[in-house]
Amino acid sequence: MKTIKLLSLVLLMGLGSQAFAQRPTTLADTLRGSITPEREWWDLTYYHLSVEVFPETQSISGTNLVRYQVEKPGQTLQIDLQEPMQITSVTQDGDPLTIEKVGAAHFITLKKEQVTGEVKEILVSFEGKPKVAVRPPWDGGITWQKDANGIDFIANSNQGIGSSIWWPGKDHPADEVDSMMISVTVPRGLMDISNGRLVNVHKGKGTATYDWVVENPINGYGVNISIGDYVHFGEEYPGEKGALSMDYYVLRDNLEKAKVQFQDATRMMEAFEHWFGPYPFYEDGFKLVEVPYLGMEHQSAVTYGNKFENGYLGRDLSGTGWGMKFDFIIIHESGHEWFANNITYKDVADMWIHESFTNYSESLFLDYFYGKEAGQEYVRGTRMNIQNQSPIIGTYGVNRSGSGDMYYKGGNMLNTLREILNDDEKWRIILRGLNKEFYHQTVTTEQVEGYIAQQMGVDLKPFFDQYLRETSIPTFEYYYSDDQTLMYRWNNCIQSFDMPVDVTIGAEKTRLSPGTDWKELKVSGKKELVADPDYYVSTLKMR
Repeated sequence: MKTIKLLSLVLLMGLGSQAFAQRPTTLADTLRGSITPEREWWDLTYYHLSVEVFPETQSISGTNLVRYQVEKPGQTLQIDLQEPMQITSVTQDGDPLTIEKVGAAHFITLKKEQVTGEVKEILVSFEGKPKVAVRPPWDGGITWQKDANGIDFIANSNQGIGSSIWWPGKDHPADEVDSMMISVTVPRGLMDISNGRLVNVHKGKGTATYDWVVENPINGYGVNISIGDYVHFGEEYPGEKGALSMDYYVLRDNLEKAKVQFQDATRMMEAFEHWFGPYPFYEDGFKLVEVPYLGMEHQSAVTYGNKFENGYLGRDLSGTGWGMKFDFIIIHESGHEWFANNITYKDVADMWIHESFTNYSESLFLDYFYGKEAGQEYVRGTRMNIQNQSPIIGTYGVNRSGSGDMYYKGGNMLNTLREILNDDEKWRIILRGLNKEFYHQTVTTEQVEGYIAQQMGVDLKPFFDQYLRETSIPTFEYYYSDDQTLMYRWNNCIQSFDMPVDVTIGAEKTRLSPGTDWKELKVSGKKELVADPDYYVSTLKMR
């Protein structure tokens, strides 16, 4: 059992102290969340995922052709598929290969020498009844429902639980496949909508197979099937890179409602191309697809279930009224095309890169169409949802994300950076620059932090350490020692925290640069002091 011995060594030595500091981890956590030796030596280049869906038995079967380039010598590779799904065989050049199963990880022993630089393929066959989603999209799996007319309505949602809940592949975010084909066979009368562009429909005896081609790199959790009695409408958007096809698929009974509600899609594209740069997947187009759950950021095939209402299921998450000016799922999930699908975390511990920027995109959408103060009111309003109970960054190497504060606290953190910079156009250039610098890449927190700091020209390590790695919110403390002296500092924060802050003293606006030691400012009289509310901090007058 050479493989298992090697993996035990990885579990004991390869994760570092941080992975074990918060709570014990299991071998399954490690196999899912780390770059194991059996993942490290080969680089994904192409998938052809072929799936047949059987609604009556809530089961699927199929194959996945996995093409890869050999990066360095290795003879065992890891393919992931979670129970109760089963891998029935793996072949290379027609020869069956030995499979050693450790939970969801399947270790495939290759017969032929794997020569560095060569491109090789394996064919993985699989079948079974995938986990049924209990509370999609949060508790993921496959949703099997019927529409109002009794017709099957099926979709996957599996970001947290992983793509290996229903199909076999390299289920780790650090290695995105460069391109893929998705072929889905469904009973005649149903339509499958997946990522990329539809290139062919094959009619069989009682079935139809839909072939979708994805030209761009794609993360595994973003691969989707959406199956139902769909009707289609669409348009072309004159975007920054030319004509962009925008296609919409909804259940037959919802066509007229969708034609009204989905007008937010082109508004989204206009605002986000302004703030973030060109839509990252022109080659694959943009789709909005109705599904039987709330929604998900599936790349180039954003899924939608917000009941054709503004807000979040008809509710304003900010409590300001501004959240009712847009359809939350269209705006938020589409924002992930830039932050999640274009720029993707290497490790789920860095999920804030996806969710903080995309939460912040909601306020930028309002900013674009209704003015800056609308966006500021919205982002301030979302603070009521922040818990500050655990850090935003999770545990590396074990598929463990951080706190849900990555949404609202993360959005307020980014808005605070905008205030520090105090140059809205430069801030827009930074956001666009992120999507250009890390175009179609997987990234780490350190890369994102470093890029923003470099572009702003300041040391942001204390700032990010405070907001991403701690739970306390900095408190701006001040008092007047006499009529001519204002004393001020940061408290309730790490010792190195030194963020500038804009304040109004009486009628005069000024920028202070507090540290954690007391500083003083000569003033004329004990005037009322108010910190700029767009900074996510608290204020305390000491005496």
